[in-house]
Amino acid sequence: MELSRRAALGGAASLLGAPALAQGQAVRTLRFIPQANLASIDPVWSTAVVVRNHGLMVYDLLYGLGADYQVRPQMAEGHEITDSGLTWTIKLREGLRFHDNEPVRARDCVASILRWSKRDILGSRLAALAEEVAAPDDRTIRIRLKKPWPGLAWALGKPSANICAIMPERVARTDPFTQITDATGSGPFRFRQDLFRPGDVAVYERFAGYTPRAEPTDFLAGAKQVHLDRVEWRIMPDPATAGAALQNNEADWWETPLPDLLPLLRRNREIVIDVVNPAGNLGVLRFNFLHPPFDDVAVRRALLPAVDQRAFMDAAIGTDPALSVVPAGVFTPGTPLANDAGLEVVSGARSLEAARAALRASSYAGQRIVMMSATDLPVLQNLSEVAADLLRRIGFNVDFPAMDWGTQIQRRTNRNAVEQGGWSAFCTTWEGLDVSVPGSHQPLRGNGAQAWSGWPTMPRLEELREQWFDAPDQAAALQVAQEIQRAAWQEVPFIPLGLVRPPQAWRRSITGVVKGGSSLFWGVRRA
Repeated sequence: MELSRRAALGGAASLLGAPALAQGQAVRTLRFIPQANLASIDPVWSTAVVVRNHGLMVYDLLYGLGADYQVRPQMAEGHEITDSGLTWTIKLREGLRFHDNEPVRARDCVASILRWSKRDILGSRLAALAEEVAAPDDRTIRIRLKKPWPGLAWALGKPSANICAIMPERVARTDPFTQITDATGSGPFRFRQDLFRPGDVAVYERFAGYTPRAEPTDFLAGAKQVHLDRVEWRIMPDPATAGAALQNNEADWWETPLPDLLPLLRRNREIVIDVVNPAGNLGVLRFNFLHPPFDDVAVRRALLPAVDQRAFMDAAIGTDPALSVVPAGVFTPGTPLANDAGLEVVSGARSLEAARAALRASSYAGQRIVMMSATDLPVLQNLSEVAADLLRRIGFNVDFPAMDWGTQIQRRTNRNAVEQGGWSAFCTTWEGLDVSVPGSHQPLRGNGAQAWSGWPTMPRLEELREQWFDAPDQAAALQVAQEIQRAAWQEVPFIPLGLVRPPQAWRRSITGVVKGGSSLFWGVRRA
């Protein structure tokens, strides 16, 4: 899934066979099974969710997102906007320190912002708008823009994709297209690079020099108070092994339990099953816009009357209504810009006959379409099987080749026709926070060759995206979002399939799990 590169990696966590820790140390050590191997330690270079989660432990952000999706100062003490919105003056909190005990200075933040701006989708907007990103003194960051951007703080604090991780200047000067090798951070946990064994274990220790904010913890905002001395990420790619470790008290927390194992885990009174990230993952059916048949908007629209989002979600995550949300428009359900403009296109009565009639009236001439499927990711495989079956029932000539996720990622970069190894459609999911606003919503981009796989050219969507950036307040932003959704039903850059809300599982002795987004470890205690 997008931003969640779950590779099937060999080797179970060797720490399971290690001698038991002393009781006092064990109480303050948390054993966590992440969703995938930590293949990179650079949350600016990588967009993988597991790397983002690592980055949120090791690095702090200038701003933090609350559970209400509103941004608040984090490392920043606050900011002032002057010159009719063109100049942002950000003041740093006192007492900020890096893990080498050097103070965090404004020039470190400037170097970090500049590196991030060359990798992130919203950072690139800052790179285009910035006249100056400077550090007049050790606690002041000054950003001068060519035009006002009310959402700058949100961009600097968003936890999705590439985060604006504050690093020491010497590290942040690393070429943004080269991975860092020095994990000296600014956050509440220190990464033990000397103990890191990729594919086996990653170790984090509480950073005693971290100064939490005074406000209560609120997702990525407020106090990041750490009650653990140590967090061990134990890599277990085999679900059966991970499930057994959790049940046998050899692990405390499993980030991605398979839906098929949930009934078994629920029977264990010592295990809690809950949804940590209500923003979840938005399922999407994506098309190739460069070649027939999906270069014809009439062909894309033909699918809309027949798409049953509930059928997609039940296949993806099961029938528990707490684990999925329908109907879903083009923005993440439950977030501020989600709206019902034209939503009846996917929420009204479903009709295969209407879809078949629309397809017959289009330019489709029975040519073979290639529907890619990632067999090693159950959610994506299940979505793909429902989509392939639906396409066949509507009247498409479907070729449904099976491949692993890595192969699909490579194949979908191929811009040739299917006869030359190209593709026609695929299903995937996008992190809910990424697709909650137009600025970071890559499936909505219509910028041709620079767009996400599929490469649509849709000037109207690009124009509306720019209007959203210029929106002076939330009401205006919502109005633009409604227009974007209406335009999306006409252009069909993708079809939303519903919101998947995967649960997590942890031992009942673990308390204080922070809700709102990803797997976070401040506020967590182990009895």
